[in-house]
Amino acid sequence: MLLTVLGCSGSIPGPGAAASGYLLEADGFTLALEFGNGVLSRFQEERPLFSMDALVLSHLHPDHCIDVSSLYVARKYHPSPPAGVLPVHAPAEAHSRFVAAYAPDAAERSSLDFTDVFSFHPLGAAVHIGPFTVESALVAHPCEAYGFRISCGGASLAYTGDSGPCEALDSLAAGVDVLLSEASWTHAPHRQPDLHLSGRQAGELAARAGAGRLLVTHVPPWTSREDVLKEAESAFDGPCELVVEGGRYEVGEQA
Repeated sequence: MLLTVLGCSGSIPGPGAAASGYLLEADGFTLALEFGNGVLSRFQEERPLFSMDALVLSHLHPDHCIDVSSLYVARKYHPSPPAGVLPVHAPAEAHSRFVAAYAPDAAERSSLDFTDVFSFHPLGAAVHIGPFTVESALVAHPCEAYGFRISCGGASLAYTGDSGPCEALDSLAAGVDVLLSEASWTHAPHRQPDLHLSGRQAGELAARAGAGRLLVTHVPPWTSREDVLKEAESAFDGPCELVVEGGRYEVGEQA
């Protein structure tokens, strides 16, 4: 399968850089993973507007999902709208979250449904989405948040979402071809627990899991990407690199 990075700026969009957004493609199926600030613009640079087949969201912080509101407008009001609704696999509050993000007052919120554009599916159990098997597990973050293990045709990718170190990440990442891991800061004793990974912790996760390759993402604009990468490389002796917006990465035998 092919991973394309639409955005990888952590916590907020950076200068000329979108927040979290990725595409996974296999067998002609396009699965979008995250849809944060600026990702809809980047998606249109890469693919036709209505070419995604499903969307998966790890959690409902704006940098991972807020462009779903704009996607609603596109799919609702475009003069040539797509046929059918878009499956959205997301935390339980997704429907009300996007209604509230879109509508400025209670009167409009009461008239909105969103299910004429999206079909919402809660996370928790393993699901088949097109050619992909998507396993999800709750991770260590202040809200309902998930990490994923996504498999297709013998290839496997684990994605941490936003999380501090936890057993769920170790389980999801065990033996994967590629670990796509957030690393929002460098390692220090004062870091808030159960929020994010440091570069060192991302590397340690990849090492414990026996991952074939570590791709580091979600570095905020105020954090040194180079310092985060050095930490990750110090803890993991396999292939390791920082993803870049627009980057394409093969997952599986061709990686």
